[in-house]
Amino acid sequence: MPKQPPYLRIADELRRRIAEHEWSPGDRLPSRAQIGQECGVGENVVRRAQELLIFQGVLEGRAGSGTYVAEPRQRVRMVRSAAREQPDGSPFQADMKAVGRNGGWESRTDAKVPAPAEIAARLGIGEGELCVRTKYEFLADGRPVQLSTSWESYDLTGGTLVVLPEGGPHAGAGVVNRMAEIEVAVSYAVELPEPLQATAEEASLLGIQKGALVTRIRRTYYSDDGRPVETADIVVPAALCEIVYEIPINRRHG
Repeated sequence: MPKQPPYLRIADELRRRIAEHEWSPGDRLPSRAQIGQECGVGENVVRRAQELLIFQGVLEGRAGSGTYVAEPRQRVRMVRSAAREQPDGSPFQADMKAVGRNGGWESRTDAKVPAPAEIAARLGIGEGELCVRTKYEFLADGRPVQLSTSWESYDLTGGTLVVLPEGGPHAGAGVVNRMAEIEVAVSYAVELPEPLQATAEEASLLGIQKGALVTRIRRTYYSDDGRPVETADIVVPAALCEIVYEIPINRRHG
């Protein structure tokens, strides 16, 4: 049987000491040098063990302060369902209300941004054609729990009252309702979930460790004639949220 790497042994030791309440949530761990001396290993081994436990959500690192036992967090449920695309209110706010939290978001829109190659392909436009890009931070009780970057072709909405997703008379109405205002009927969306590790920017915005597990959802809305009208990258941190898909069932009658 292969010998267990030293950092995994130390990670197991730290887990055991936390489980036995030697350290409680919010407690600061001793220095790496002290733990290494107690366990007979070098500081680099302790660092790797702590990085693993931070990735798993057992510990959390605080810049300039040290490593702490992570506070238990209730994961927020994110429901993905066609039935939740309703004209009254936000599905995200409905999710937050269901778990007794106050949901909201902050956003920043940049108009006339040249489309990168991947975004252009998803929107069915030429690379470099102008888009409206909106970056969102979705908040639960004021804390970020989800990120999203949305892209729409400027050729589709430019010069209309819905050109800014979070500005004008239809601010915050959502893609489906805004497009209806310019007589574009959105009939379906396609989502592609993909597990990834958080980038440094995502980790900073979400308050998680760089490299922590996230799910990126590539979502694209399509009109009745099959034209992509909006595409977005939604980033959901695994430690903070769980993703649930509701599948509608068409029953036979008669």
